[in-house]
Formats: sequence, structure tokens, C-alpha cells
Amino acid sequence: MELQIKEKNEFQYVDEGTGEVLLLLHGLFGALSNWEDVVEEFSPRYRVIIPLLPIYEMPLLKAGVPGLVSFVEDFLAEIGLTQPCTLLGNSLGGHIALVYTLQNPKRVSRLILTGSSGLFEDGMGGSFPKRGNYGFVQERVAYTFYDPAVATRELVDEVFNVTNSNAKCLRIISIARSAQRHNLAKDLHRITVPALLVWGLNDTITPPVVAHEFHRLLPAAELRFLDHCGHAPMMERPREFNQLLLGFLEHTSTAIAR
Repeated sequence: MELQIKEKNEFQYVDEGTGEVLLLLHGLFGALSNWEDVVEEFSPRYRVIIPLLPIYEMPLLKAGVPGLVSFVEDFLAEIGLTQPCTLLGNSLGGHIALVYTLQNPKRVSRLILTGSSGLFEDGMGGSFPKRGNYGFVQERVAYTFYDPAVATRELVDEVFNVTNSNAKCLRIISIARSAQRHNLAKDLHRITVPALLVWGLNDTITPPVVAHEFHRLLPAAELRFLDHCGHAPMMERPREFNQLLLGFLEHTSTAIAR
């Protein structure tokens, strides 16, 4: 499925389908395309919205988790979305989703996290991107997945082009350090909406122990693992991921409607 990108003022985003809103947030090296299978599966029944996060273009002084949360708030105000939505985030996108929920509790009806930062992450395998080193980038992109074949040449080229820019690298490093500093352990008890945690059992960036800790700290969370899967289950195991998401949406729909 080829996603149709819309533009409104400085915002670029996907907005497909009608009905209850699923708001999807990608990760640090993520893109709108990370969610193609989710959009294809759920847009016939839901309104699926994905903002393109300005990770590589935002002012350097704002390049961090708080700045990205403010961006999401501004984006939703721009498109006029006022009703509560189901918020789904991968990796850094999960971290942003958590902080957004803490700051806007009445605007989030459900929360889905997959490979989320916010407690711990080993981003880029413990190293920051090395400019001009294609082999390093190829290795780090493959590190994201259980099956290195998922790290296609196209995906590696995309990340390499990003890391080959000094300005973009500075923002990546600033945001990654912000995420590592911004530990949410003491705040998660305040998130009481139904939450689904979908984790790759072979995630090396936010390992399974992180998922268990999120499960312990979030009062209304359920945890599901996918075997032979790394840090991006919606890309590596899309069918199984969508099945878990659909089941969660269906069995929580009655509670949300009350």
C-alpha cells in the first residue's frame, strides 16, 4: 500500500479512513512507511493518522522528547482533532506517546507501545551514528531486527543519507540523549487508560525486561511477546502485530464507550 502524504502548513502526515482515531508515532530513524501494514489493515474501520515527526529539521534547542511532544500537540490542534484517540508508538514514538498521555490524559483513550523507550534503551547498539561509515550504519540498522534481511538496502541507504548530514546527526544525538535522560518510571502509575505492550522477544534495543517493567508500572497494561522479532514488530511481524492490535481494540471497546 502506497501511503498518500498530506500537507497542512508545516505539517506532513497520513490521514486515512474514518471513525475512531488511531494516532501512530514512529521512532528516531522511523518513517511513515513503518506503519504501512497497520494503515492497510485498519483504515477500513478506523481513521488512521500518522504525523511525520520533524526529527531532522526541528530547531536544535528543541530537539528532544519535550519538543516532539509539543509538536504532536501543535499538529493535533492544526488538524482540529479534539476527541480522545488511541495512541500507538514505536521506540521513541512510544516515549512521546507516554509523555503526551501524561500531559493530556483526557485526550487518550488507549495506549499501545511497541519497543518503547522511556525506561531504558540501547539505541544504535550503544553507539551514536558515525558519519560516512556505510558498514557501521548497515550493521546498526540490522541490529534493529531479528532477521537482518528486513534491513533492506533501501532502508540502509535511507538511514545512511540521514547520518551523512552533520546537521541531522546533531539532532539525532540530541534527541537520543534526551530520551535516555527522560526516565518515566516514577510517573507511569498516573496512566490509567487500557494499555497494550507488544514486544519482540528478540529486541536488543529495548529488551524484554523493559517490557516487563512497563507492564509492572502501568496499572492497566497487558503484555504480549512475538518470538523471532526485534525492535519493530509492526514491520517484522505485521500479521501477528495487527492481530494483537485488533484483539485489544475489540475487547477494550466496551470500556472505552462507557
